[in-house]
Amino acid sequence: MTSSNRSRSSDWPELPFAAWSETAAHLHMLTQIAGKIRLVQTPWTNHSWHVPLYLTGRGLGTSLIPYDAKAFEIDFDFLKHELIVRTTDAERFTVPLEARPVADFYQEVMHELSKAGLAVNIHTTPSELPDGIPFEKDTAPRKYDGDAVQRFWRALLQIDRVFKEFRTRFIGKCSPVHFFWGSFDHAVTRFSGREAPAHPGGIPNFPDWVAREAYSHEVSSAGFWPGGGGVDHAAFYSYAYPGPEGFAEAPVRPAAAFFHKDLGEFVLPYDEVRRSDSPDDTLLAFLQSTYEAAADRANWDRPSLERTLKP
Repeated sequence: MTSSNRSRSSDWPELPFAAWSETAAHLHMLTQIAGKIRLVQTPWTNHSWHVPLYLTGRGLGTSLIPYDAKAFEIDFDFLKHELIVRTTDAERFTVPLEARPVADFYQEVMHELSKAGLAVNIHTTPSELPDGIPFEKDTAPRKYDGDAVQRFWRALLQIDRVFKEFRTRFIGKCSPVHFFWGSFDHAVTRFSGREAPAHPGGIPNFPDWVAREAYSHEVSSAGFWPGGGGVDHAAFYSYAYPGPEGFAEAPVRPAAAFFHKDLGEFVLPYDEVRRSDSPDDTLLAFLQSTYEAAADRANWDRPSLERTLKP
């Protein structure tokens, strides 16, 4: 990517978590519903790569989901604020994204799927949340700030682009750049190729066997949260599993990045990237330096896993 194609600070929207945290919590539940539908209908892929959502030109989407001899897709349109379901036999329906109980949204989506000949049954307890309320019982009022949701999506547009540039530098096994609805984060993960110790599990409403399969091999993983889960602001993160000796003390860039002892990973506030002279370069420095901190200390075979991009 040439310097003329780099983004400017003004391309990265403000995303103050406190101002839209209730909307974010609502949107988290809505993406879980769509994600769980994809989960139960899609053949298993290693490390749960069959379940995430992907960034689209209007929001987030599932890509095609198989259903018997046909298929369907679910898209969140954050410009018109509606959920759109399309089938390969020309069925289409929409459900509004608005301030309403999660239970109402869930019931409408499942009813419309059934009408379209798509009978789907999902586990309705939210994943990765300690006190998650089953969707059909989540009847409390919910907020939906459409402007904040659009800002979140526009931030993801910038983040997704930079993450994909970072991904091209690695020719070893690497995940797609994708949005995990369980943890509500955008992520990309590199693998050393070596097996890892069994993950201890213990993630709320997340089967231990799934966690162990997800972390069956050594990883260096980076991503973005809009906030929550121990961080009260939008932030980038990077961690290694298993964490090699000396990882927490490794020097990383930029200077604003730090190791969060409670989370066990490096964190860089989103605003530090957004406000920098070159947001792309600032974020790439964080991604690269934290990866190097993990790979070097764990003795990854970096020459065989990486490539140098032509200018």
